[in-house]
Amino acid sequence: MSHAAHRALIAVVALTATVLAPAHASSATAAAPPVPDRSVVTWAASADRLGEAPSDRSYRLVVRTSAGGSGMRIRVSNAFGDRPLVIGSAYAGLRKSGARLVAGSNRKLRFDRAASVTLAPGEIRYSDPLPGRTEAGSDLAVSLYVRTAGGPATGHGMALQTSYATTGDHAAEERDGAYTEQLGSWFYLDAVSVDTGAGAVVTLGDSITDGWQSTTDKNLRWPDFLARRLHGAPGSTVQGVANAGISGNQVLVDGAGQSALTRLDRDVLSLPGVRTVVLFEGVNDIKSHSGVTAASLTAGYRRIIDRAHAAGKCVVGATVLPYQGWSEWDPQGDAVRMEVNEWIRTSGAVDAVADFDKVLRSPYNPQRLLPTFDGGDHLHPNDKGMQAMADSIDLGDLECDGASGRARAEAGEPAATPPS
Repeated sequence: MSHAAHRALIAVVALTATVLAPAHASSATAAAPPVPDRSVVTWAASADRLGEAPSDRSYRLVVRTSAGGSGMRIRVSNAFGDRPLVIGSAYAGLRKSGARLVAGSNRKLRFDRAASVTLAPGEIRYSDPLPGRTEAGSDLAVSLYVRTAGGPATGHGMALQTSYATTGDHAAEERDGAYTEQLGSWFYLDAVSVDTGAGAVVTLGDSITDGWQSTTDKNLRWPDFLARRLHGAPGSTVQGVANAGISGNQVLVDGAGQSALTRLDRDVLSLPGVRTVVLFEGVNDIKSHSGVTAASLTAGYRRIIDRAHAAGKCVVGATVLPYQGWSEWDPQGDAVRMEVNEWIRTSGAVDAVADFDKVLRSPYNPQRLLPTFDGGDHLHPNDKGMQAMADSIDLGDLECDGASGRARAEAGEPAATPPS
């Protein structure tokens, strides 16, 4: 689940840029950004600590938008840095192919009307809104020139999307000639938002949500399929999809990224326009052989659910997939998984259930993935499995106005009717 080899290959308020609370490795309690009511996250990737951060380097980071809208902003992060990060210039344009941009699309981004920005260790900043409209389903290319850096870089290790880098300041260029280095990670950029009347959903998860075993550069992670469903759904008021998956991530303890409990505020609750959280984690806790029980894992789920409800978000709980055939599988772990899934289905702690286990398991051996959905390692779904997961979600379950979450948090009560 950690995929160390891939990890080795391996950023906006209106009118003024705003600083979030520091989010060092020891704390991830960033407050919700004071963005306009119509601001909605259209893309996100959870930050982690990467390798040594070089100076005098340009990154051309390719991301796929979900919601469309005006006033695009980026969020840049030095969450895991131990010294100031100076971004000398930043641009956003439309990718044509490779590192080449659509002619005339690359536009300069500013931070509190300044062309450059310095982020202190742990700091997160939003750019000023960019005039004009950004369409849903666009290949957006965000180009950052990092003038001064050092120590650990902040980024997302397993992007499953090719981005580009080069030495010197080439952020303003639309041609691709200077960008000779290909990257499998995103650096410093952790969110993009647009102004729109729609809401957003965040998928909080591990490598399955991060997309491992889906086809690279094709945007076939299950949150990508969900974004396309939402975009094509008449009358849907949820359009933004933010992927908060980290390969190898656990609910209870730090390791491959900060735990879901530790990073919840920064990676999920601080994103603008979020109505619903899909909570899909737990297999790494279970198969870690660290003594995790169903009681301890569901207690962790409850803490996440309570915090999301207190923030006015609804929570869809997703059942844990079977993984027999993976090297760490054993009957004891599978018994924990089944007990956890029964809790998700019947406890009433969540607002709705996405029963991924039921959708992807084999009818002949429910401890295994159905072969047609198996990516080959018996843990991660392939492209067909990713689509089946997204297709199984009731889009109505994502239409949360926030009132139910707050009401439940204040009352301290479970859902009126346990999901089935």
